[in-house]
Amino acid sequence: MKTKSLYYCTQCGNETPKCAGRCPACGAWNTIVEQPAAKREPAGRVRQGRAAKVYSLSEIDHVEEIRFSTGMRELDRVLGGGGVKGSLVLVGGAPGIGKSTLLLQICDALCAASKVLYVSGEESLGQLKLRARRLQVRGEALYLLSETNVEDILESVDETAPDILMVDSIQTLYQSSLDTPPGSVGQVKGCTLALMDLAKRRGITVFIIGHVNKDGAIAGPKVLEHMVDCVLYFEGDSHNSYRILRAAKNRFGATNEIGVFEMQDEGLAEVENPSQMLLEGRPEGASGTCVACVMEGARPVLAEIQALIAPTGAASPRRTCNGFDYNRAAMLMAVLEKRGGMRLSSCDAFMNIIGGLTLDEPAADLAAVLALASSYVDRPVPGDLVAIGEVGLTGELRAVNHLEQRLSEVQRLGFSKCVIPRRNSGKAPRCGDLELIQANTIGEAVRAVLGKA
Repeated sequence: MKTKSLYYCTQCGNETPKCAGRCPACGAWNTIVEQPAAKREPAGRVRQGRAAKVYSLSEIDHVEEIRFSTGMRELDRVLGGGGVKGSLVLVGGAPGIGKSTLLLQICDALCAASKVLYVSGEESLGQLKLRARRLQVRGEALYLLSETNVEDILESVDETAPDILMVDSIQTLYQSSLDTPPGSVGQVKGCTLALMDLAKRRGITVFIIGHVNKDGAIAGPKVLEHMVDCVLYFEGDSHNSYRILRAAKNRFGATNEIGVFEMQDEGLAEVENPSQMLLEGRPEGASGTCVACVMEGARPVLAEIQALIAPTGAASPRRTCNGFDYNRAAMLMAVLEKRGGMRLSSCDAFMNIIGGLTLDEPAADLAAVLALASSYVDRPVPGDLVAIGEVGLTGELRAVNHLEQRLSEVQRLGFSKCVIPRRNSGKAPRCGDLELIQANTIGEAVRAVLGKA
C-alpha cells in the first residue's frame, strides 16, 4: 500500500494535501515541503486504556506560579519577573547575536540554587568548556551534554534529574522515529512537543534556542511559537555592541518588554539605563534630530530620531526608513506637507533611529514630525527638549497613555522642556522644573519649537 503524503508550510505550519507554490494560509511563496503522513487509527476503533479525567474549575487547587531569578535583572524583566518553573522558553536571533552566550552565562547564577543540564547539538564538550571558561562560568551544579537525539536527551534528563534544561538548538535535534533530517518541519515540531511534555509533566524549566531565517523569523513552522510559553527575540546590529532582548510572547507576563545588553569580551553586560545609552553622542546644534519617549512594555525609553530632507531632481523622491515604519513615515510626511505647508513631495527623505531600536508606538509621531520639519527649515530643535504625541491625519495631536511615567523619565535624564498634546494637559503631573509646551496641532508644535518658517 502506497504511503500518503502531506505537505507543510515551513512558514506557518499549515498542512495541505497538495503541493502548491504559495501557501493558502499565510500566502508565503515556495515554502511548501513534503512530509510523510502519520499513520492514523480508524475512526471507529476504540482506544484502549483509561481516558483522561475531566475536572471542574472548582476542583482544581490554586497554585501560585513559582518564579526564580536568572541572575540577570534585564532578563528577569523581559520574562515578567523571572523564570517560571515548568515553562518552555524559546530564544531566537541572528547567528552570533549572543543567544548561546546568554544561556550559558546565566548558568553561573542558576547553579547556586538549581541543577542545570546544558545540551548542545552544535558544540563539543571541549568547546563548551572553553566558552564557559571565557565567560567565567564556574557552576558546580552545571552538567554538559553534547547530543542531538531527543530520546537520548530524555534518558539523560531522567538520570540527571535537573531543575533547568537548556537546549542549543532546536534545529539540530531529531527523533529516530522520523525519517526526515534535523531542522525539517516534522522534526522541529516533534522535538518541541517532546520537550514541552517534559516541562509540563516534570516541572522542569526548559530554554531552547531557535535559529532565524533570512526574514528574521524563527526558522521552522510558525506553530513552534504557539507551542512555547515565552518567545524572546535577540535584536541588534553586528556592527554595534548593544543587543536588545524583546519578549514577543509571554504567558506569564507583559509582552514587548525589552532588556538591553552590551556584548563585551567577557560576555553580555547589562545596561540598566538604556535611555542614556541611546542618547550618547547626540550632536549639538544640528538640525533634523529630536528625542522621543516611548513605552517598551512597562519601561519608558528615550530614543533619538534623526531625519534628513534634501532636494531631489528625480521624478519620484526617495524615502528610506531605518527603525521606523515606512508607511507611517510616509503618512507623517503627507500630513506635514498638507497641514504644515512644507513641500516635502519634491524632496528626498531619510529617517533613522539611533541605537538599533525599532519604534512602533504612535507616541513617537510628534518627535518624527519635528525632526522632519527641523531638517526642512534647517533649524535645530533645542537639545533639552523631548516630544511626545500621536499625530492624526488632520494634523491634530492625540493624547497618549502613561504620560506620568514618560515625564518622570524625561526629567530624570535632565531634559527641561517637553512638548505634549493639549488633550493630555489634564493628566500631566507637576514635574518640578520641567516646562510643558502644549499644542493642539502639528503647526502649533512646529512654531513653538522652531519658530515661524
